[in-house]
Amino acid sequence: MGNCGLDLGISEKKALVNGGSAGMGRGAALALAIEGADVFITARNAERLSNTCDEIAAQTGAKVVPVVADHSTAEGRETIFLACPEPDILITNCAPPPFTGDYQSISSQDWQSNLDVTLLSPVELMKRIVPGMVERGWGRVVNIGTGAAKYPAEIRILSGPPRAALVNYSVALAKAVARHNVMINNVLPGMHHTASVAERYGALAAQNGTTYDEEINKFVEDWHIPANKFGDADHFGSIVALFCGEQAGFVTGQSLVVDGGQSNSTF
Repeated sequence: MGNCGLDLGISEKKALVNGGSAGMGRGAALALAIEGADVFITARNAERLSNTCDEIAAQTGAKVVPVVADHSTAEGRETIFLACPEPDILITNCAPPPFTGDYQSISSQDWQSNLDVTLLSPVELMKRIVPGMVERGWGRVVNIGTGAAKYPAEIRILSGPPRAALVNYSVALAKAVARHNVMINNVLPGMHHTASVAERYGALAAQNGTTYDEEINKFVEDWHIPANKFGDADHFGSIVALFCGEQAGFVTGQSLVVDGGQSNSTF
């Protein structure tokens, strides 16, 4: 991916990317920086966050600011609001919970912890940030969720339901603020190459005496992904950035699934 953007009209807009130190959040931060936005990236791991910000700044020449904070807590969100009080663009994102196909193994604490991260945190961020966007007459919000929010999967039983609730909430909110040029959308990924995927399938390869690529190919075959591969996190980030552009001013309340054709519908 080069440094030639698409001219989305967001140069010098202020973008807040939560959970942006790695994976698809990082891809979104990179794409927004390429477009000339000032990017504030939040994450809990200070070292990884600092490295990511330095890399994106060096690659793009954009202003990239690290904010070490846990967005799932009230204290963490206050730190974020102090660092970036009036963003024009909000990207909500978090690492997904581990795969589990055993619904009986999920405890009440598992549900509560996951709800705090994947549902309540984005809701609180929007509640705090969207009014300022409305007042200024311009704003873009993109929630990075999971394809399981729209197409439930047994291995995503802990991840899909809270994200489905977030989709419902954000679409309802999108209708309320669209007249103010504030657009809220969801991008719902399937399987992409990320650090967490590399860790999971690298461990499986070591356990099974195979390679990472062989484990990925097995998943692709078992789960019938027509594109016959996993997605690229940076390419995914470019899709997120499209929803943030000036040209996206007539697109709101939508939920785009990006999963290589694994799940689809005609409506």
